[in-house]
Amino acid sequence: MKRIKQEVNDFLHRSMDSHVRIAVTGLSRAGKTAFITSLVNQLLHTSTHHQLPLLSATRDRRVIGAKREPQTNMMVPRFAYDEAMLQLQGNEPNWPEPTRDVSEIRLALKYKPNKKSKKLLSNTATLHLDIIDYPGEWLLDLPLLDMDFHQWSQSQFTALSGKRLELAKPWLEELDKVDLQAEVDEHLLQSVAQSYTQYLHACKEHGLHWVQPGRFVLPGELEGAPVLQFFPCRFDPEHKAARDSNLAMMKARYHEYQTKVVKAFYKHHFSTFDRQIVLVDCLQPLNTGYESFMDMRGALEQLMHSFRYGRSSIVKRLFAPRIDKVLFAATKADHVTPDQHSNLVSLLQQMVHPAWQTASFENIEMNCLSMASIQATQTGYIANGEQSIPAIQGISLSGEPMTVYPGEVPKKLPSADYWQSKGFEFTAFKPMVNQQDDPLPHIRMDKALEYLLGDKLK
Repeated sequence: MKRIKQEVNDFLHRSMDSHVRIAVTGLSRAGKTAFITSLVNQLLHTSTHHQLPLLSATRDRRVIGAKREPQTNMMVPRFAYDEAMLQLQGNEPNWPEPTRDVSEIRLALKYKPNKKSKKLLSNTATLHLDIIDYPGEWLLDLPLLDMDFHQWSQSQFTALSGKRLELAKPWLEELDKVDLQAEVDEHLLQSVAQSYTQYLHACKEHGLHWVQPGRFVLPGELEGAPVLQFFPCRFDPEHKAARDSNLAMMKARYHEYQTKVVKAFYKHHFSTFDRQIVLVDCLQPLNTGYESFMDMRGALEQLMHSFRYGRSSIVKRLFAPRIDKVLFAATKADHVTPDQHSNLVSLLQQMVHPAWQTASFENIEMNCLSMASIQATQTGYIANGEQSIPAIQGISLSGEPMTVYPGEVPKKLPSADYWQSKGFEFTAFKPMVNQQDDPLPHIRMDKALEYLLGDKLK
């Protein structure tokens, strides 16, 4: 009864436009955990601090306060906000452990509305905010719904070139040992699937972000399950496989993955989102090389094909919610000097240009910005003869104090010879020490919140 009552309340909140579900995604190491931790932390401090001038509702002193609420979906793990804050506010601050599965946290924001329709009901209104964290790699799996096992296998073999082909050699050697028409050998299939999974992990470690299936590298609760034990195979699609053959088992597991994993994620999570922020780490690929950079761009383009665009009417929001705003955020803006922030935004716009064209055609709001969810450096200048050069100062991950000028971020997609000149060197930093009662330092978190929530707080 309690759950039914909560679902009815959520239904009413949606009808009054007082409930919004914001999805936070990004490929590994893009900063999802830091973003959600900062978002919650900033909103919880709105009653005592004025650190969000670009969020109009707080600038106008209309936000009364925020509090955490129990989440309604009891089948989804709670986002580990308290644990993340303990790591950030220790004597030696560290970045929170990244999440590897779907997680969720709920807030209630009480504010003074401007809209006459809301003012008629009360002098105050409450916005219920669900924040959902999920790995971007899982979105890369949605195209599998349109491919059978043979088509998917072909796409994986076609992608084997350059660094991928080199990394795939141990798996390809294992694959040669498999007789697809022989009777099922589960031990052999498990071994080859493990080799394929190791290949996908190696791709990630070398800065190649397009990996399928995404759950193989971020399995969540499915780790060790047979549904994650298949791999691309070379075979004639016209030849019918025996029911008890290795090939038949591969096809069965692929089909199970399509229906019970990919489709289930879309139905239970993705199709319920109202707003979406996609976090992008543009800096690491600039460090790694041309192949890594272009692979990330391809992964982002693939990721964006998955969104169900369509501006939501009230009826659609109640029965078939759709994402009506998408924000792309270039993270770790504090790891470059302020004069490079505009270049960082320009580069991100170039990376997501194909998706932007599609969204514009569908009349969907879309924007890009650079930000640092939790600021880890201070900015200043260093003397170089008679010149002053902009620089950033912080503590490296190894604990070494550093003052550096990382270099120029290219405004446009760099050509392959960009990496030969070594014009950019990105350094990762630890979070700064922060007082326990103060909100986390940030760069443009308030601008991101204004885009995602500003219209809901009117």
